[in-house]
Amino acid sequence: MVQVQAAAEEAAVIPLLTPYMIGQLKLSHRVVLAPLTRNRSYGHVPQPHAAVYYSQRATRGGLLISEATGVSATGEGYPEIPGVWTQQQVEAWKPIVGAVHRKGALFFCQLGHVGRASSNDYQPNGQAPISSTDMQITTPDDSGILYSKPRRLRTDEIPQIVDDFRRAARNAIKAGFDGVELHGAHGFLLDQFMKASTNDRTDLYGGSLENRCRFAVEVIDAVVAEVGAHRVGIRLSPYMDFMDCFDSNPEALASYMMQQLNRHPGFLYCHMVEPRMAIVEGRRKITHGLLPFRKQFNGTFIAAGGYDRKEGNKVVADGYADLVAYGRLFLANPDLPRRFELNAPLNKYDRSTFYTQDPIIGYTDYPFIEEKDEDSAITDA
Repeated sequence: MVQVQAAAEEAAVIPLLTPYMIGQLKLSHRVVLAPLTRNRSYGHVPQPHAAVYYSQRATRGGLLISEATGVSATGEGYPEIPGVWTQQQVEAWKPIVGAVHRKGALFFCQLGHVGRASSNDYQPNGQAPISSTDMQITTPDDSGILYSKPRRLRTDEIPQIVDDFRRAARNAIKAGFDGVELHGAHGFLLDQFMKASTNDRTDLYGGSLENRCRFAVEVIDAVVAEVGAHRVGIRLSPYMDFMDCFDSNPEALASYMMQQLNRHPGFLYCHMVEPRMAIVEGRRKITHGLLPFRKQFNGTFIAAGGYDRKEGNKVVADGYADLVAYGRLFLANPDLPRRFELNAPLNKYDRSTFYTQDPIIGYTDYPFIEEKDEDSAITDA
């Protein structure tokens, strides 16, 4: 018991477990659940088992970000991922959000559109996926999906996609979410427009850096106008080269986007992925490459990308990031903040169950620390 008391006292000075104000929202710790695609929303409708999954990972004063949630029927590209464009989906999200709120946590809905990261099988009437380009993804990934040749959006069609994001944001707030995160990362539609490798357009949405970012900026502006800057964050991965989506000057891209976010006073947060997560081997040597953008951005800065407890504590203590998002570790350890508090051993994740459709296995069956075992679970800090 002496060790438990000592660990509890130490928790007060563990950087990851210190309080933080994100806008006007009070967090009790800085361990964020990263958005994680889980493929268990049958028919693209959130299911009751999601309430178990998310509430397991909810703590009083914690922040959870939902899995990528489609803004329209054309935005789907993977099996059984949720949406928020229909009233049925909105109603299905309400008890899930309610379960998280009853635990005292904040819950943000990540709004995404996969763009060309899809196949005809997932599109309305079997049509071609829409994108910034008509170039097909050729580099395989671990989804097992054969991506179809996309159709380049016409200039006059783009406002409709912007409006899809706006309506989805409104729906998310109706469902009870505390805010929304725009998915501008990992080769999805916003990223496809922003990065030079996937934007070969010659209209107002292609060519210069400003033009390539125009679509993302219009989405940001529309969503901020709809729900307020204080309810909006964005996830960006300027260094990522996932699904043939990369840029030759990620620093310039990220800096420009920081300027655009700062145009909105009170824009809540920027959530950025470390360059070491990029596939190109040389970039893996860049361990911490986000500091320039953290300094440029006026709001809360969330870092993500392969963090553990020790490194998370360091970047918070150093002022490199305000919050740290954890994916695989949080997936396998529903009580991750508590384990960080005790410096306890972590469950190992099972990658083979990440994207299966089972409502329990690999989803809600990862064990918690039992209170009776806490004495033996503590290790040296």
